[in-house]
Amino acid sequence: MSYRSFLFSIAMAGIAGLVSPAVAQTPTGPAAAAYRQAPDIYRFPLGKLEIIALSDGTVPQDLRQLLTHTKPADVDDLLDRSYLANPVEASINAYLILDDKRRILVDTGSGQLFGPGYGGKLVDSLASVGTKPEDITDILITHIHTDHTGGLVADGQRAFPNAVVHVGKPDMDFFFDPSNAAKTGYAMKYFDEAAKTIGVYDKAGKVKPFADGAAVVPGVVATIHPGHTPGSAFFTVTSEGRSIVFVGDIIHVAAVQFPNPGITIVYDVDAAKAASVRQTAFANFVRDRQLIAAPHLPFPGVGHVGANGGGTFGWFPVEYRNRAGQ
Repeated sequence: MSYRSFLFSIAMAGIAGLVSPAVAQTPTGPAAAAYRQAPDIYRFPLGKLEIIALSDGTVPQDLRQLLTHTKPADVDDLLDRSYLANPVEASINAYLILDDKRRILVDTGSGQLFGPGYGGKLVDSLASVGTKPEDITDILITHIHTDHTGGLVADGQRAFPNAVVHVGKPDMDFFFDPSNAAKTGYAMKYFDEAAKTIGVYDKAGKVKPFADGAAVVPGVVATIHPGHTPGSAFFTVTSEGRSIVFVGDIIHVAAVQFPNPGITIVYDVDAAKAASVRQTAFANFVRDRQLIAAPHLPFPGVGHVGANGGGTFGWFPVEYRNRAGQ
């Protein structure tokens, strides 16, 4: 998905900078402090693998403009139940998978494409775990939207010069045929952004499209779930009998779409399919007690989906640990 139009609108409204209400003014201190964090990471083992959640930052979302198949009052009510109010912050999470031979990224954040202050923190987060862009061997793209592919490039050049990019073939077919903009009514900017990101790697022969069910690298199987985009993919990573599924954008707002999975977002290419994928996937994750990682749930975006009854769901973040050993 792309937040450009939204970010422009909030900038024009004069609310682009969100500050902490909890910092009191002092004679020598600022009136308010910004929400600035150190590079955010969260490590955990998965069998023989190490997985590290990486923050690319957050961006504000005006859900009254973005969410569809709902009413603003209903959105406000759901947010209020979670002690939130519109606009809300969306995390931009990426993930690093480490094994003996590979350094694999799942998505790359927004890079420079949202402008200063909105995302673009992935390289700093990588550096904090001793990883340089040239160390990355493979990049798994859940779908071709700017907040997942923007970090592929820096100043128009490949930011990860040694990486092979794996992306669903249906997304390649869709976003690299500009005539699909007119055919579907999907904004041309998405096609332009695909050319500026994935396209740079494609020209260098560094893109490997995959089909549904493909083993993209050892231990990683991709499945395609069209809806949000035609080639939206899940990546199931397995090691020593344990697994995690990187789910892409089947969920944007936990407070809204877990209790009501039928609520969709303007970035969906096919909203009805996106809602169906979400409902089915959530039910399957509950049944299998499957650990998942989602790019827009609050960092680190790792946890389990629970069933609340009546086709509604809840989110249970992974247990936080900060000690040696497993």
